[in-house]
Order: sequence, then structure tokens, then C-alpha cells
Amino acid sequence: MTSKYGRWWASGRQAGAAVLVAAAVLHGCDKKPWQGSEGASKQPQATSGQAAAKAGEKNADGTKTAAATAIQGPCGNYAARICKEAGDSSPACRSMTEAAKLLPAQACKLALANMAYSIGVMAEQRKLCVKLVGRLCADLGDQTQTCSMVKDRTKQFTPDRCQSMLGQYDKVLADLKRMEERNQPLAPEQQAKIAAGNAPSFGPKTAKVTVVEFSDFQCPYCSRAVETVHKIREQYPDQVRVVFRQFPLSFHTDANRAAQAALAAHAQGKFWEYHDKLFENQKALDRESLERMAREVGLNLRAFKKALDESTFEAVVNEDLALGKAVSVSGTPSLFVNGVRVTNPYDFAAVSTLIKKKLGQPKQGT
Repeated sequence: MTSKYGRWWASGRQAGAAVLVAAAVLHGCDKKPWQGSEGASKQPQATSGQAAAKAGEKNADGTKTAAATAIQGPCGNYAARICKEAGDSSPACRSMTEAAKLLPAQACKLALANMAYSIGVMAEQRKLCVKLVGRLCADLGDQTQTCSMVKDRTKQFTPDRCQSMLGQYDKVLADLKRMEERNQPLAPEQQAKIAAGNAPSFGPKTAKVTVVEFSDFQCPYCSRAVETVHKIREQYPDQVRVVFRQFPLSFHTDANRAAQAALAAHAQGKFWEYHDKLFENQKALDRESLERMAREVGLNLRAFKKALDESTFEAVVNEDLALGKAVSVSGTPSLFVNGVRVTNPYDFAAVSTLIKKKLGQPKQGT
């Protein structure tokens, strides 16, 4: 999901709409001009806040923060307060976490005693970003998915980036409106088309809810969505149908062959077993490894090899790619629940909430 404004992001001269558009495939594999040949295919690095949560370290008030993972004493406490106020992903948090490693304890004690001053400075610096978010959400609609994304992503922007985007506001807004249009639920005929045919699936065809996933076996983010699919199967065995579509990205050199191998396994009734094997072994998708995994799941190896040798399922993969492009899939994983595009395929709670809504079930606690 690239933008013509991406080149400005690459050059550093301007921060255009692509900064926000990139968030549509954040947590996904997608080739963008400013990311190089691998796009977003590398494993995401944990944010400082995520590292803190994993470590389980807390402030005196019980909150988990970025600075608490590596810095002790008053400087760690000061950095933690900054991160709590600004957000773990904010430039202020990242900068203060690094600076706190160099500051003497006495300086940090003084800073803590004057915390209100620091908070005031940050609020002043954030005014441009607050203005940007306010204008965009007013024009996009405060309840839209794109507005929510804007609110989240601008927490990571520096004030000068927000100023630059305000300077080209019309272009930013136009790009985001196009994104919002792509995020609208699919038309009934589109929903039916991506769910039709003999694609790998589980769950009854008469299910009230159909989940369609477009995925790439070489995309590390797609492997994170596997847990979501497994949980859907566990919790909604008779209520939800899940359909898997192949969407191997061109810059993943082994992905297309892996997709064909998965369909060869599907022809022998063992798609999901092979699907799990492929995601467990993403760094070994060469021909020899594909055959090894075929043996491990009990496939007829002769038929499997023949399918790969003759590219039997190449046309099917191409058909899936065309289906995905027709519904504006540009990165993986892309998940649709009854035609509604899921913004975070790894958040099972959010996916489950959407499934329950489509099933007509009340939210928990209501």
C-alpha cells in the first residue's frame, strides 16, 4: 500500500502522507520504496515499552515503562515518567531513555522535582501534532478506522514532522481518504468471490461468518497471524468458516514455490498440517526443505514432487493474487471478516469481537 509521497519520506526532505499510509500495513509484509528490497519483511523489533512489559518491570506506581528495563535510580524514574506522559513509542520517550543513561543521579533528582516543567514543555511541543490529528479526524470522521490509526501513529512523530504534514495537508488528507475508501467493507459480490471455490478452508460452508486470509508463507508477520487462525478454529468450530488465500509477495523469493507446495498438500487433504509446518520453518523454504516437510506430514511424495516439477498449482496461486489485488490487498497478512478488513490480524480479542458482532452475540459483560 505505497504512496507517491513515499519518496519524500525516503529523502528526509518532506514527511508526506506515506508516513501515515504505511500504518495500514504496519505489522505486515509490504514492499515500500523507502524500506528497500525487503519491505517490511524483517521481524519487527520490540519497542522499548514492549520490552518492559516482557521483562515485567514496573515503576513505583505499578506501571510498566520503557526506561525501567535498563535504568535504575532517579534517572530511570525520570525516564519512566516521561515515557508514561508521552507514550512508549514517542520520540521524547526514546530520547530520554537514552539520555538518562548518561545523566548523573543528582541531575535526575532535580528534574523529578520539576516534573511539571517537563510535562509543560512536552505539551507545548505536541501542539502541532495535536492540531494535525484534530484536523484529520474532523475531515475523515472521528469514528473511522483511519482516524484511529492517525491518533496512534502520530504519537511517534516529531513536532517538525507534524509541521511538515500540516504544510501539505491537502495531499495528506487526500491520501488518507483513499485509504479509508479501501478500508470500507467489501461489496457482497466481492465477499462471495474471495470465499468461493476450492481454496483451503475449515468450518461449515453455511457458517454465518466467513473469515478470508491472504497470506505469504515467507512473511514473518503472517506467522504471527497463525495463532489467530488457530484460536478461531478452537472457539468457533461450528460458527465460522476460514478460507486461506495465497498472496506470495514478489520480493519473497521462496514464497511462490511454498504457496504451490501448500496447494499440493491441499490436494492430498493435508493443507493445514503443511501450513503449520511452513510457518514453523520460514527460513527453510527451499525445494529440499519443502520435500522434507511433505514427508513429515505424510504426503505422497511422488505426487507432491510431480506437482512442483510441473507447476501444477501456479495458475491457482496467480488466481489468488488477482483476487487479492481486486480487493486492494497489497500486504500480508490481510484478514477479512464478512468483508470487513481487520486492522490488526494478530489481536485475537479484536478479531473475536468482530466475529461476535457478525454472529449477533452481545459483547462480554453486557
